[in-house]
Amino acid sequence: MKVIDGKNAILGRLASYADKEALKGEDIAIVNCEQIIITGNRRNIQEGLEAKRKRVGSTQKGPKVSRTSEKIVKRVIRGMLPNYRVGRGRVAFKRIKCYVGIPKEFEAEKKIAAGRQKTQGKIVRIKEISK
Repeated sequence: MKVIDGKNAILGRLASYADKEALKGEDIAIVNCEQIIITGNRRNIQEGLEAKRKRVGSTQKGPKVSRTSEKIVKRVIRGMLPNYRVGRGRVAFKRIKCYVGIPKEFEAEKKIAAGRQKTQGKIVRIKEISK
């Protein structure tokens, strides 16, 4: 099992790394999901997420967009898989687990620092847009 530390990692780059490793057959655990960075303008990111959340038909229908940080990360990874409903995409999606903080079973394991390229400019942490 590969444990990826999400602290100061860029969301898209971390998600693409986790996606490729899961498709290869590795089990992936992403810790510190609340400290992952999204690059871009804060207002545009928040408005886009709120617009997506408000596009729900009724209480029984519509896309339900989660507000927790680990589910936001998992949804981004799901979008990068070939087909998360059937076949190898579904199998790979089941291999990925996301956590807020570091659970006790992963404290002693070595953590991979994926997606930590230097960023300059506008950044938003996931914990700031999740509620």
